[in-house]
Amino acid sequence: MYYKIENEFLTCEIDDMGAQLHSLKLKENGTEYIWQGNPEIWYGQAPVLFPIIGQLIGDKYRYNGVEYTMPKHGLARKLPFNVKECGGAKAVFSLESDENTLKSYPFEFELLVSFELCGKALKNTMTVINKADGEMYFSIGAHPGFNCEVGDVIEFEKPETLSTERIDKENLIIPEKFPLIENSREIEITKDIFAPDALILSEIKSEKLRILGKNKIEFTFGKCPFLGIWAKPGAPYVCIEPWYGVNDGREVKNDISEKRGIQRLDKDGKFEFYWKAEII
Repeated sequence: MYYKIENEFLTCEIDDMGAQLHSLKLKENGTEYIWQGNPEIWYGQAPVLFPIIGQLIGDKYRYNGVEYTMPKHGLARKLPFNVKECGGAKAVFSLESDENTLKSYPFEFELLVSFELCGKALKNTMTVINKADGEMYFSIGAHPGFNCEVGDVIEFEKPETLSTERIDKENLIIPEKFPLIENSREIEITKDIFAPDALILSEIKSEKLRILGKNKIEFTFGKCPFLGIWAKPGAPYVCIEPWYGVNDGREVKNDISEKRGIQRLDKDGKFEFYWKAEII
């Protein structure tokens, strides 16, 4: 079911299945900024990635000597969220652990996903709360897809020298890094840039970027340790993905606590991050 929020400038719709952003429109002309999903290209729109990001080796991980199975990008994107608040310019959705989630993820938690409109901007905040008796390990990330075209430009806030990591056919990280830009602010979206799959960036100085084309958006991603940029090659959208975690590589880990990029919360701990998209 879709839930709607709005303010003077924007309307926004969110699907309670996965707390996935479905629509962001400018009222003055009806322009849609969110990819509307096409199963022949990419059925998704803006999945919430939790409690892992990307792929695990064989879809498996271990915790305290027990092996668990977890699908690509985790559980949250395919589970219904409860609506805690929806009115005016704000909506809040909640996912809590239950007997089914505990079979594949042995931690009690609450995940809050909020959407708030302010002026011509949408702010999406994700909050992880540890309700387990002890520690909790997780990754979390966002995956919003914005309408754009080949030839549009991604412009970072500051000049960057970046290499990208890549994934292989099994969605696992390749050890080699590939040069991307040197002392530049711009990445052009070409029809082939995503042919080897996503750009996986780290050590970024900027905390925001702009998508510049027919639609213009300023996207704030903050100090996330990884930023994914992805689309199906030549498709009319681009996903800007702040990640607190990353795909597995080929090196087998004995415990999820050893996983690269994993986040840890103590009992009753809370982790929060947000991204913001502003129409410019």
